[in-house]
Order: sequence, then structure tokens, then C-alpha cells
Amino acid sequence: LDQAARLAIAGVLTGVAGAFFLRKVLASFLYGLSANDPLIFLSVPVLIVLVVLLACYLPARRAAKIDPLVTLRYE
Repeated sequence: LDQAARLAIAGVLTGVAGAFFLRKVLASFLYGLSANDPLIFLSVPVLIVLVVLLACYLPARRAAKIDPLVTLRYE
């Protein structure tokens, strides 16, 4: 989870920085929203990080329940 969180945060920071510098270009694609809307700049990155963490947590939790000896004997 730690590696996934670091990777997700690095990607979100890069994306937010890119979106911040390309606000004028992105404004032509937005309908009914401002390119400077702080709610969008805060809520979307938080949502992305939460989805990444959930997507990594569920398989990690399932894998943690498996006994290592059973797994080693299987192979």
C-alpha cells in the first residue's frame, strides 16, 4: 500500500501541476465549469488517490490472509 500511495500521489501531483499550467487550454473543453474551480482541483485528486488505495488494499488484504506455508507447499 505504501508503494501504491507514493506512486498515486506522485501521479496526482504531476497531473494537478500540468492541469494548473494548462488551465487556459482546458477551459475550452469545460462546459459550465471554471478552469480555476478549487473544488475540482481538490476533489478529483483526492478521489483518484482513494480509488487507487482501495484497488490496492483489497488484493493485499486477501493475500495477507493466505498462510505462507500453504503457498510454498502448493508450488
